[in-house]
Amino acid sequence: MERGGSAGTVVRRMLGAALLLGLAACSTLNPTAPHLYTLTPRATVAPGPKADWQLLVETPSAAAGIDTPRIALARTPTSLDYFADVSWADRAPNMVQGLIVQTFEDSGRIVSVGRDTVGLRSDYVLKSELRDFQAEYATPGAAMPDRVHVRLSAKLVAMPRRTIEAGETFEASAPVRGRSFTDVIAAFDEALGRVTGELVTWSLSQRFHPSGS
Repeated sequence: MERGGSAGTVVRRMLGAALLLGLAACSTLNPTAPHLYTLTPRATVAPGPKADWQLLVETPSAAAGIDTPRIALARTPTSLDYFADVSWADRAPNMVQGLIVQTFEDSGRIVSVGRDTVGLRSDYVLKSELRDFQAEYATPGAAMPDRVHVRLSAKLVAMPRRTIEAGETFEASAPVRGRSFTDVIAAFDEALGRVTGELVTWSLSQRFHPSGS
């Protein structure tokens, strides 16, 4: 009985070692995790009076090809691809929503602004659709995309009536000025910074009165 028990222990140890080696081998076969990127656009908001209304910013809606953490790349006007081994740190619409809120806050021109998920009362809601958010090839066969294209359609909705008070579309393209991927990210920063700056300037130029007044 004692010998059998010793043999069983040895077998269990051998099986355990084999399992650990198998797991280690599997882990070395896993593909490299993608490099994550985020954006830090420098948006310019025109000076003006402070808005006396409160605003919640909804996550922009987007087509499935853009509503993803993958970084979109258009080789033709009718196709959409993605850069390999890189990704946004969040889904593109979530990232854009956060940067819109940040641009409003940095302007210092609004009483209160936040994401719609915080569940606070607001006088207006900013609804938007992210229609373009990709790098694009203008030159067939080029090694790198030529530009980044961002287009956002926005509507300001009065609460609680839920009536559309104003609407506008904002669009910008920025050239990719180098041959590295960081140059593509810089072009996204430039294009999105122009769009968010124009969006916030337009929003704050609307002469609304809080719905409760």
